[in-house]
Formats: sequence, C-alpha cells, structure tokens
Amino acid sequence: MPERPTLTPLDTLWKAPAIIWTILAGEGLAIILALAPEHNGSRWVLFGALSLMVQWISLSALGALYLLRTPLSRLPATWIANITLLVLIACNLLVCTASWWALKGLLPISSENWLPTLLRFTGIIVIFGLLGLAAFQNHWRARQLAVRTTQAELEALQARIRPHFLFNTLNTGAALVHQRPEDAERLLLDLADLFRAALAGPQEIPLAEEIALCRRYVEIEALRFGDRMRIHWQLPAPLPPLLVPALSIQPLIENAIHHGIEPSADGGDIRVTVAQNKQQIMVTIENDLPAATTVPPRTGHKVGLESTKARIHAMTNGEGEVTTRIENGRHVAIVTLPA
Repeated sequence: MPERPTLTPLDTLWKAPAIIWTILAGEGLAIILALAPEHNGSRWVLFGALSLMVQWISLSALGALYLLRTPLSRLPATWIANITLLVLIACNLLVCTASWWALKGLLPISSENWLPTLLRFTGIIVIFGLLGLAAFQNHWRARQLAVRTTQAELEALQARIRPHFLFNTLNTGAALVHQRPEDAERLLLDLADLFRAALAGPQEIPLAEEIALCRRYVEIEALRFGDRMRIHWQLPAPLPPLLVPALSIQPLIENAIHHGIEPSADGGDIRVTVAQNKQQIMVTIENDLPAATTVPPRTGHKVGLESTKARIHAMTNGEGEVTTRIENGRHVAIVTLPA
C-alpha cells in the first residue's frame, strides 16, 4: 500500500512565501548592521558584503535542512527546532569565515577585530534565529489547529451521508429478503464492506480499494434498479498507486444514480473513467439526465459533493479539485488529483 509522507514543520520552509520572507528578513538584518555607528567606511560596500553573507547563511541553512529532511521528519517538532538552530549557527560560522578570507580587502574590519565581530555577528544570528523559530512555532501550531478543525468538519460531513445511504440499502434488503434471499445475503455482505470503511472514519486508502468499494455500492443499487441502470467501467490495469479519501468517489456515483437513474422511468447509463497523465489523475463519473419535460430536476442538498470537494482539497493541500458540469445532456463530475 502506498504511504503519504508525514507532514512536518519543515515542509513549510520549502514553500515560496517562506523563502521570500527569509530573503527579505536577511536584507533587513544587513541594513541594520550596515547602519551601525561604529563603522566608518562606505556603508554601501558594507551593506553589499553583509547582504551577501546573510543570504548565503540563510539559503545554505535552508539547503542543508532540505538535504536532512528525511531523517529530520522522524523526529519530534522540538528536536527539529533545536537542530534547525544548530544548522543555522554552523552555516553562519562557515560562511563568515569564508567571506572573511574572500572579502577581507573590502570589509572595513581589521584582523584584530575579526573575532569579536564574528562573535557579535553569531550572537545576532542566534537571536534572529530564535525569533524566527518562535514565530514559526506559532505558525505551525495554528496550522495544526486548522487541520484538526478541517478534520472535524469532514467527519461531520461524512456522518451526514451515512444515514441516507443506510436507509436506502436496508429498504432494498427488506424488499429482497423473502423473494430473493441469495441477493439479500450478497447485499448485506456488500453493505458490511462499505460500512467497515465508513465507520473507520476519515482515512486515506488506495484508489483501487476505493473503486472496489464503489463496485460494492453499484452491486447494491443494481438490485434495486435492475436493467434500468447500466454502468460502464473504463479503468486502466493496474490502477495508479494513489491514495484517496475513503468513500470520496462513492458519493459521486450515488449522486449519479439518485439524480440521473432513479427519476427516469427508462433509467440510463453511468460511465466511470480513470485517466492519467504525467501531472494528474482524473476520475470522471458521467450519467444520463432524465428528460426535463417528464421529470422535475432534483436539486438535493449536495452533501456528498461538498464532502468530496472538502476532503480532496484537504488531502492534496488545495492541489486537487472536484468539478461538475452539464455536457451533451449528461452530468459530468471530475475528480482531479496530483499524480
């Protein structure tokens, strides 16, 4: 089974906003140091040299942390913070020493004052790093709280889907138990598989397992609608090894049946397609719509659709999406996931 990497505090550092703010904060520090009254030489030259040093320190520290991301991801957040500070100090000592040998002709600092200047600069970097870690820790806690809040909202959405699905299935089973007991037994086994996944709560499962759960659901509904429901599966073999939220595709198939097949006396066709390219994996659910002149359209509460949208958005950090449209008399729902 494929695994999603655990989210760590360092993951935010690789985002463009964090890198931009690191660069801007470094420039601000270089300006402050260049304006110090104890320096008598050209402040523009000093600012250029300090800017170069600060940016090399910050960017080399980010690079070192990126190279260490795999072992660091296994450590608690407190250890990660302490190691990050040590990496920053080590990069400061290395870059300052290298800068002194490369730029000592440009820097207005004598050999006697070099060591005290290095110690003062290191102290400033440590204070700067501690303030940055404190701000980052607050950001990380806020992000974790937002994740927990989103998780609670998703659980509430999923809980609203279960009663509707359960009642429909039990009604079907009650109608079959005397006339077709074998079909009723198969229905209960399929129902057990589906509710085992539903009662496990929000989780991520392989796409192949989600499609298998969808097939269980379709088998249940096929007992209700018979020949009125014609479903076509267009799936690659094997399915992409991708994780999706449990019971995220199933509500879209349920909507296709509820809004497309059930209201129509003639039923209709449903097509489920999985397609993949280098950047994306797309799961498409298409269904016929009932004739507008014979059946009033069903609007519904869109609980299943909104649940799938929210869960896909949360799982992919906003990179995935769920879109719907009407095309050539058919309703089309597309789940797009980053490959």
